[in-house]
Amino acid sequence: MRILVLGSGGREHAIVRALHLDPAVADLHAAPGNPGIRELAEGHAIDPADPAAVTALAARLRPDLVVVGPEAPLVAGVADALRASGVPVFGPDREAARIEGSKAFAKEVMAAAGVPTAKARVCTAPEEVEAALTEFGPPYVVKNDGLAAGKGVVVTEDRGLAVRHARSCGRVVIEEYLDGPEASLFALCDGTTAVPLMPAQDFKRAYDGDEGPNTGGMGAYTPLPWAPEGLVDEVMSTVVRPTVTELRRRGTPYVGVLYAGLALTSAGVRVVEFNARFGDPETQVVLDRLATPLGGLLHACATGGLAPEQRLEWRPGAAVTVVVAAEGYPASPVKGDPVTGLEEAAAVEGAYVLHAGTAVNEDGVLVSGGGRVVNVVGTGPDLAVARRTAYAAVEKIRLRGSHHRGDIARAAVERARG
Repeated sequence: MRILVLGSGGREHAIVRALHLDPAVADLHAAPGNPGIRELAEGHAIDPADPAAVTALAARLRPDLVVVGPEAPLVAGVADALRASGVPVFGPDREAARIEGSKAFAKEVMAAAGVPTAKARVCTAPEEVEAALTEFGPPYVVKNDGLAAGKGVVVTEDRGLAVRHARSCGRVVIEEYLDGPEASLFALCDGTTAVPLMPAQDFKRAYDGDEGPNTGGMGAYTPLPWAPEGLVDEVMSTVVRPTVTELRRRGTPYVGVLYAGLALTSAGVRVVEFNARFGDPETQVVLDRLATPLGGLLHACATGGLAPEQRLEWRPGAAVTVVVAAEGYPASPVKGDPVTGLEEAAAVEGAYVLHAGTAVNEDGVLVSGGGRVVNVVGTGPDLAVARRTAYAAVEKIRLRGSHHRGDIARAAVERARG
């Protein structure tokens, strides 16, 4: 297969790496890619959210499959344009991608499908915001209705901060706070059938102890030894399949990966959010554990050929990823600083590095090019070993002013020890 992957972040590097390991994939392309991705795939300098540019590239490359990584191209209708030109695409059409592009639409779909989620109010006026905050009380949960690159949500005890965030967004969804640990579950979908991947947990706050502002994600791990037995089956039956059925009923069949962000509350599983693409950085650990070749799975989704009885194979052990972020992330990340030590990090047994926000300057030096600069993945026979491996590799990386969380998967390891 010849496959084109759209995007340039750590998630896309993880996808390209997994496709590179698939013996059925003979030719890999990325648009635009990043310095790490371009070691495995031919890069093409186009805007992945420009439908015309992407379809023109596809016409030239004639790929067997296009995999859409980030959310912006999906909401821009890139998948629609590719399908109209006869190219198989892994990623939902614009209308189905509203499951992520609009929090209000997601709530509407969940209500119609009977999917358990937080009570919520859609607000556009200041008086509606005030009424909803009073109704639900603290902690206040205020979500930008549109795309915000994982940083449009504020959870706070400070009502003034909640009001200011709502004012800055315009249209918002205000919800009741959900207690309990969170988990992420991805399901591969072909419009009718859905097959689950392994659940993971990510860490949204910038600093240890879940302090600081929300980010796009500072680390993740899988498996979840603390997850209740039967969690995946429950989520598939009460969340994923009803949502896929409802979207098909509306005439917008969902093709791609449906990401369910979940809260395991005292009252049961509740959906925190849906995303229309692989989560970042959970993808980095989930695909590390996947033993079933990825290319054939994604192509089956794109062509409506996913078998309902499909059972995926998983590598034993665990994976932990730690994000090394640039100075000032998430508010105003500093770009252009040299990044060194990646080869030393990759030399740590059981570890490797995925590029997320890197670039090469005019002198040919690898530098920071975004907020989340690299993802360091550690693997091992269990979470404790995988975690030690990841942090041993992180210590090899040098980036002025960078920061990372030191507690990724710590609580899960401690709980497993009893």
